Amino acid sequence: MLNQKLSQKQIQKLSPQQIQLMKLLQVPTASLEQRIKEELEANPALEEGENKKLEDKVDVQENTPDDEYDEYEGSSDDIDLSEYLGDDDQVADYKVREQKYVDPDENKTIPIAVIDTFHDHLEQQLGMTDIDDAGKDAAMQLIGSIDDDGYLRRPLEALVDDLAFTQNIETSVEALEEILLKIQQFEPAGVGARSLQECLQIQLRLKTARFPDDQVLKNALRIINDYFDAFSKKHYEKLKARLKADDQQLKASIDEILKLNPKPGSAYSSKSKTDHFIIPDFIVMNNDGKLELSLNSRNAPDLKINDTYKDMMKDYSKTRKKDKKQKEAVMFIKQKIDSAKWFIDAIKQRQQTMLKTMGTILRYQYEYFLTGDETKLKPMILKNIAEETNLDISTISRVSNSKFVQTEFGTFRLKDFFSESLQTDSGEEVSTREVKKILSDLIDNENKRKPFSDQKLTEALTEKGYNIARRTVAKYREQLNIPVARLRKEL
Repeated sequence: MLNQKLSQKQIQKLSPQQIQLMKLLQVPTASLEQRIKEELEANPALEEGENKKLEDKVDVQENTPDDEYDEYEGSSDDIDLSEYLGDDDQVADYKVREQKYVDPDENKTIPIAVIDTFHDHLEQQLGMTDIDDAGKDAAMQLIGSIDDDGYLRRPLEALVDDLAFTQNIETSVEALEEILLKIQQFEPAGVGARSLQECLQIQLRLKTARFPDDQVLKNALRIINDYFDAFSKKHYEKLKARLKADDQQLKASIDEILKLNPKPGSAYSSKSKTDHFIIPDFIVMNNDGKLELSLNSRNAPDLKINDTYKDMMKDYSKTRKKDKKQKEAVMFIKQKIDSAKWFIDAIKQRQQTMLKTMGTILRYQYEYFLTGDETKLKPMILKNIAEETNLDISTISRVSNSKFVQTEFGTFRLKDFFSESLQTDSGEEVSTREVKKILSDLIDNENKRKPFSDQKLTEALTEKGYNIARRTVAKYREQLNIPVARLRKEL
């Protein structure tokens, strides 16, 4: 049964401007220029740089018979144009504030070398083989299926089907296997392998072919061929017994294996990627013992309202008789100018929020930024910075995420400075990052023949005054990407 009733409820909605600001806060410096470019393309009332004019002027005074549109008097009562007619900010006001930015004339482009890709390198070598024309199409399919690490992940059966359906080429697994063996002779050594074991085998076979009498290489190849599982688990006693070798001989063979490249394509694929370039959002400089915070100048673009659109508004305000079409045109211009102002204001608020947040982090971790000593890091969570800045925790999270700060000790993620606290035996609260640094130092200085177990590491930290459980030590070790003691063992 349908019922009709009145109800009252309170809801909270974000304005489009607030949503725009939140999205801009999340954008790192490397992506901000692209975001501004998109806005410039979408809104002709917004422009970048000084004295830029639109090439295509929008004509709102198009000659139209008076009787085609309804005329009306006194447009100032219909549309309030006062805020659009003043000689206001030709330069975004955040550009003239006394904030410290790096040199605006700095090079804003990232030089990228023009080089052959990994797959181009393989295709060039294909031309020097004795594979016939019919087999080269299949070879190209194989090369195209090799990933950036240099591995062939797809099974040959699937590639046979691909060739049949996409290129109408009939072949067999055996034929592809023969072509693959030739590709596996290409540089870099190990390319075209289907597993780590096969990758190492290919490289060792090439080495032993050059040095057939080298017993160290022969033992290394036997380890990979016959005892790969024992090698991967570092069962050295078992390997010595099977190879009838002593510690020195086994170590020499394992050293040869460790010289091999487990990802033969990585050296080429990394050259074609630019995402490993880090553009810092903030720059902290030590000026005679005084820390100075700067915002990367790319975070402060020069944006303004297009003069042409302002002139259109002025012309409209001076017109005594205004028809319907003119009003629709000026409403469109007004919306675009409003949108441009909102965007400029959002950029302004973004800079202010970022500087306020980073300035608070800098004061909170002043000793660390002054010395670079990780043991000087204080426990700090999002809530601490939110309370200091009177901003919401979600805002601090957005500022911290995907942002980098450049210091004289290196460039770091902003979120890396946030850590939980841990209480020592003396009652002092220390950062968990400090504990991780000490844990890492203990492991670096351990006897690799008898590496510390998690229990031994726990006891060592307890002796230093850090009251910590063994499972917590294991968690920190995993977060540091440090393997268990058995896998850290060396001869």
